[in-house]
Amino acid sequence: MAEVAFAKTFLTSLDSRPVKLSPDHIEDPKTFPPRPPYILPRMPTPMSKPSSLARAAPGQEPSISVSLKSLRNPPLDIALSALPLSTSVLDVKAAVQEQTRIPIDKMKLLLNKRPVADSKVLKELRASESDRAIEFSVMVIGGAAAIPPPEETVEDVPVSTAQADEATVEAELESEAFWADLKGFLQQRLKAQGKGEELASLFKSSWEASRSS
Repeated sequence: MAEVAFAKTFLTSLDSRPVKLSPDHIEDPKTFPPRPPYILPRMPTPMSKPSSLARAAPGQEPSISVSLKSLRNPPLDIALSALPLSTSVLDVKAAVQEQTRIPIDKMKLLLNKRPVADSKVLKELRASESDRAIEFSVMVIGGAAAIPPPEETVEDVPVSTAQADEATVEAELESEAFWADLKGFLQQRLKAQGKGEELASLFKSSWEASRSS
């Protein structure tokens, strides 16, 4: 009986309390149970520290000068200044082609008497990071020693097609198929066979009269 009386008393005390919390309810933080601080686990390898070297500002990237020489035919002495280190050998060949008109496929660049692949960039070809100039030897494959003359641009002169159009129109008007098609179109459009035939004959006679005048 004591348990039943306690349960009734407890339920009665619960009924006297509000079912929902009020909008201005504030929980006292002091009543929260204490929680231990959460510490991140130690990393197996420490993170690398940022480099102390400041990155170059935009427009101030290091550049390099390139000189290209050839003592054979055709003799070349070309200087390319302030090229980015990311410039490829193929880009250097293209610059030489613009000045000499030697095809790229007929040209090889040598560095220390060794051919250099087109995919290489200038940064990879420096002897040391302090180098600010590279000198290439240019070898021109046979058949391209003579620099071809500049191509002459020939402007396309538009040809007047008025005479050709006029001849085509005259030939079409002289054919019976044109007038038959015109008569069929008028008959279908007007839904009157006699009227369409009459108008087609009128158009044809007017055209023939204009030719004879």
